[in-house]
Order: sequence, then C-alpha cells, then structure tokens
Amino acid sequence: MHRLLALAVLLFTLANARALSDRELASIGQRVWQNECGGTREGLTSWNSGETFASLGIGHFIWYPKGERGPFEESFPGLVKFLAANGAKLPEWLKPGMACPWRSRAEFLAAAKGQQMTELRDLLASTVAWQSRFLAQRMEAALPKLLAATSAARRAQVKKQFERLAANGKGTFALIDYVNFKGEGTSPAERYNGRGWGLLQVIEGMEDDGAVAESFAASAARVLVQRVKNSPPERDEAKWLPGWVRRVEAYSR
Repeated sequence: MHRLLALAVLLFTLANARALSDRELASIGQRVWQNECGGTREGLTSWNSGETFASLGIGHFIWYPKGERGPFEESFPGLVKFLAANGAKLPEWLKPGMACPWRSRAEFLAAAKGQQMTELRDLLASTVAWQSRFLAQRMEAALPKLLAATSAARRAQVKKQFERLAANGKGTFALIDYVNFKGEGTSPAERYNGRGWGLLQVIEGMEDDGAVAESFAASAARVLVQRVKNSPPERDEAKWLPGWVRRVEAYSR
C-alpha cells in the first residue's frame, strides 16, 4: 500500500512540480554553498570535530569511511554516482560506491594539501550547478517518503504544505536547503528521545495561516531547539544552535 501511494505521489509531484531554471539552480547552489561552507573552496572538503565522517561539496554531503556508520544518512556516494552519470570527469582514484579513503578526522586533516584532496576540491568547485540539481532532485523525491512515514489522518495536510512551499520561490529554497541540512525526518535512526528533526517534523509543525516561508522558518527553529534539548550531552549540540537558527530564519527573507 505504501509503495503504491509513494509511486502515485511521486508521479504527481514530478508532473506538477515547478521546473527550476538553470539560473534558479545556480542561485540555490550558491546559497547552499554559503550556508554549509561559508562559500569557500576550502569548505568544500570538511570533517567536523566530533564527527565520524567527512562532509563534502556545497551540501556537506556525508561520506563514511569503510566499516563506519552512524545515525545520519550517507549522501556523498550518491552525488558521485550522479556526477559520473552526467559526464563529470572524476579523479582516477574516486570510484562510485567507494568508501571514504580517510579513516579519521586526523588522517583527513593531514591530507588537506595532498593531491587527492586538491583533486576532490577541483571536482566539487567545478560542479556546483550539478550539485544544486542533485539537491533539487532529492527535494522532489522527498514527498512520497514523507507521506509514507506519516499517519493517514495527517497526509493531506503534509501534502498541502509541501505543495505550498514548492510553488513559492522562498519556499522552494527552504525545502531544498532543509532536506539537505537535516534530512527528510523519516529515518527511525535519526531520533533523539523518539523525536525527529527533519523535513517531516518541520512541515507537521507549520501553521496553516500566514506566509508559507515564514511559517516553515518558525517551525524549523522550534524543531531544532527541541533537537538540541533532546540531544546527548556529549555531543554538545548547543554550540551549533545559534547558527542553525540563523540559517532557517533566513528562509523567510
């Protein structure tokens, strides 16, 4: 039943989605790059303190080393496959489906000026438009996942709010940026104390009236505050909260 529902919604969404122009995608890519990497070339290859994965590209796509897994969805291998399928020239050592070759943050930082890292930054700096399109496709595919993960009583409301956002310029960016930033919110692994923090939770918390982008931004801020309250103390997520809130508040501008 869920598969049939997901297929029907996906076909409807793709048929009715507002097509994004190359100019819009370029603008979205630059904003995401600024949000995630400060708009810098160096920021395209990062490994945050306390994390067990590299964060790469304009969307800080997650890449786990071999044998390492965590609660967050890995997205960099999917980007590599997407770039290769669209004709991007990958470095010889970078193969679709491979694990991150650096096994720890220390190894990653030690290789910061090496040939592999330089080639990786060259690839990522030259494919911003394709990375933006990859992000947009993830947003377009999110709705069936959201509806399959929510109760029958709430599906119509979730679909309505998603479509309101997708029909609005600011709302479209909010969808694309947030689903990359904090995920769809449908994975049981992405929970603290049973509470998620992804796109589904934000949409479910939106108010019916008022401007759609403003409602989304306000709900996202509430969801992120709740995430930090529920987070394990050792992760010290409070240090990130001011930046997270500034980021989602910008969706309304």
